Formats: sequence, C-alpha cells, structure tokens
Amino acid sequence: MEIANFTGHYRLQLECMHILRNVPIKRFQAKHINDIIEELDQLVAAGGAPHVRDVFLADGDAMTLPTGKLEAILDAINDRLPKVRRVSSYCLPRNVRGKSVEALSRLRSKGLALVYVGCESGDDAVLSAVKKGETAATSLEALEKLKEAGIKRSIMILLGLGGKEHSTNHAINSADLCSQAKPEYLSVLTTSFPRGKSRVEQGYKENIESTIAFEELNARESLEELKIFMETLDIPQGEKTIFRSDHASNYLVLKGRLGRDKERLTAELQRVLDAPPSDDSINLRPEWARGL
Repeated sequence: MEIANFTGHYRLQLECMHILRNVPIKRFQAKHINDIIEELDQLVAAGGAPHVRDVFLADGDAMTLPTGKLEAILDAINDRLPKVRRVSSYCLPRNVRGKSVEALSRLRSKGLALVYVGCESGDDAVLSAVKKGETAATSLEALEKLKEAGIKRSIMILLGLGGKEHSTNHAINSADLCSQAKPEYLSVLTTSFPRGKSRVEQGYKENIESTIAFEELNARESLEELKIFMETLDIPQGEKTIFRSDHASNYLVLKGRLGRDKERLTAELQRVLDAPPSDDSINLRPEWARGL
C-alpha cells in the first residue's frame, strides 16, 4: 500500500508486477478484488480517507481488467473515499479498443476521468520495430473511443524511439497522430535503456529494412527531434491541449498550452539549440539526473 502523507494523491495497486519494455517479459497477475478492497479499508482505518482527492490505479494497464471488475473497484473507491474527485490510470490502445464506448462511459460515470495512453509513436515502421502491436490508425481509434466516452486522454510519446535513421519520420508521424486526436494532455518522454539496447536493436533488425542499425540519439539530436515534433503539431487555438516535457528522462522541461503557446515553446527549443555550450542560461538536465 502506498500512502504519501495523505497529501491528496493515492496509488491503488491493481497488478502485482509492472511490465517494462526492453527487459525480459514477466508474467503479472491482477490482484483479487477482495485484496484491493482490503487495501482501501486499511487506508480508511489509517485515517487517510478524508484527505484523498485523486486515486491512480497502479501499476500497469488497468484496462486489461474486465469492465465489471473495474466497476467494482471504482464503486469501492467511491464508497470508502467520498472526497475523491478523479481516478486515473495507464492504458494501452489495444485494451481500450477491447471495450465498448458504453462500457467506457460507465467507467467514466463511476469516476475514471483520465487515462495515460502509451501511444509512444505515430510511425507504423517504428511501432512495428518495437513490437508495439499497434499502428497509428489503431491508436487513433482508441483515443477517439475514450473521447466519445468522456474520458480525458494524456498521450505519451517516446522521443528517440525511432533511433537516428527514423527520427524525422517518428517525430512527424507522432505529431500527426496527436494533431488528429487533439488530446487534453500531451507529454513526451525520452527513450532510455537502463538494461541495455539489445531488445530494441533486435526488433529493428527483424522488423525494419534499415540501412544502418538502431542508434540512440544524443542530447542535441533528441532536442532536434522534439523541435520537429513541436513544429509539426497542428492544434487549433481553440483547443486546450496541455503540453509537458517535465518527465525525469527528458533533457529540457517545457510547459504550456499548445493552442496558445506553441510558438513560445518552439522558440525556446530553438534558443537552446542555438546557444553555445558556455551559456549558463540554458538549463538542460544533466545525464546523472535523468533517472527513471
């Protein structure tokens, strides 16, 4: 059970193990509903219930669970944590597509207000290379389903997932996907390989007709890719998509509303790219601080 000083945010763990890319795949098992309810009861007994405003369904993709079980979990949250305003979770596009709009709408009515969608790329070749099991079209289908159900979407894109050779296509096609979806939130993370690149390198070798092997982007190349991504994004001024690059994996923190601040964000990126290494006003995150 994870309780952080009852500050208003609570992580309710639904799965026993989080599956990470680029490491040997491990099996995971969803917790029994009784165990989840017991954890909530422990929180209530510890005096945390009045302070919890937001609940995050951890630690993997909650949409893998049957809709009925998710409804039971949301009911248990609502019964025990009366001041909760929002429940959120991670999800993969394919697991959203497996649920009807009606089912998603029921989850929304019980408090599931926001999902973090791991699209990672809008480029079909890159998605094939990393064995994502998605295309840009299938990701968009899931995002539109969520929108129809009234669930807010936070798209996550992985900078550098295309390596050096596919960097431009990855940036442009990922931006095109986001422009079509017009999510409420959009964030970028930087691909990193704490346990080595062998799985991604093998995926590229097997699934893409590359002239060169997968090569990881350096800091400057990552920022250049982000600039192409930002310049390609087409979010109308009336839209309120909130953009963030504040994840610990990123070199540069940018924050703004795309319909209003895209020009400012792009100009800041260009300023960083144009600055000499001696410019102390450029606040890039050092390699040692880019933890996950």
